[in-house]
Amino acid sequence: MVRSERKIRYAVVGLGWFAQTAILPAFQNARDNSQLVALVSGDVEKATMLAEKYQVPVYHYDQYDNLLRNGEVDAVYIALPNSMHMDFTLRAANANVHVLCEKPMATNATEGFRMIEVCNSHGVKLMIAYRLHFEEANLRAVETIKAGKIGDPRLFLSTNTQQVVPSNTRLDAELGGGPLPDVGIYCINAARYLFQDEPVEVMAFAGDNGQMRFQEVPESVSALLRFPGGRVASFVCGFGQAKSSTFQVIGTEGDVRLDPAFAFHGELKQVLTIGEKSYAHTYASRDQVAPEILYFSDCILTGQTPEPSGQEGVIDLQIIDALHQSITENRPIAVGPFEKKVRPSLEQRINRQAVKQPELINAAPPSGAQ
Repeated sequence: MVRSERKIRYAVVGLGWFAQTAILPAFQNARDNSQLVALVSGDVEKATMLAEKYQVPVYHYDQYDNLLRNGEVDAVYIALPNSMHMDFTLRAANANVHVLCEKPMATNATEGFRMIEVCNSHGVKLMIAYRLHFEEANLRAVETIKAGKIGDPRLFLSTNTQQVVPSNTRLDAELGGGPLPDVGIYCINAARYLFQDEPVEVMAFAGDNGQMRFQEVPESVSALLRFPGGRVASFVCGFGQAKSSTFQVIGTEGDVRLDPAFAFHGELKQVLTIGEKSYAHTYASRDQVAPEILYFSDCILTGQTPEPSGQEGVIDLQIIDALHQSITENRPIAVGPFEKKVRPSLEQRINRQAVKQPELINAAPPSGAQ
């Protein structure tokens, strides 16, 4: 990572639960090349209190374009509801401001392609916030499989479930909510970087227990992704189950498992089994957001193309779109071919000390309790 006297100046756009819990505190660990200089929110009370806490000015959503053009920011970190990602990205790109956008990058692939097009046309860098592309436990699993320790990887099995309270925006279809784009995307992306390949066909089924909170989005989605060479990825994601965050890749000679696999704070535990022997390793809790910020700032300073790029994000959206189509039409859907050349590797690992979980202001985690 480049060492530079210049620091990339960020505005964080959207001050919900994840922004307060993970993004804003991460700037302390990213101070080598990054600086938080502004906040953008539609909640005046929340924004005012957070602005005082972080000692930066606050802007309302309707002041966003003025902020982009006043020369005070080099990049934005977009942490808004999914349905707002494209609009706020395009406005930043049109003002020649770089964009780090939370996943999913948009509500569908058409929007994702538009984001890439506009960013490219303005020479603006676009990175999608796949924090696990910099996280050691996941990257070690990638290297374990690439090294052939479990033989030929044949099956990917994963769960990503939690209980989501009725008032949470993840249950609002108009805001781009639902288990598949919100938590299922972790399973899809993991299958792709662990198999080092792209699926060719997908199928999915939606579950619903009849509760009022699932009137707009499914309670759960079960999916199958068929990869070249007869490999299969299977996962379940949901908003009405106990918390589970795991993946297992089963090969011809062994398997590797992470449990939990996708959590952004707390320990991640890996078990590698080869034949009759198992090897367990626990990875300490780390700040998973600061590495994204550090890396993206480095890309801006050096002119390199970020990975994960907009292309990475749009492939996941194409797969999610096909899974939604499969649910509607009750049939398998062909996908691809995709042109993906760069994948996460251990070289992208950046370790930073875990941040202290802050007190929330006018925000609550999806489960209703931290």
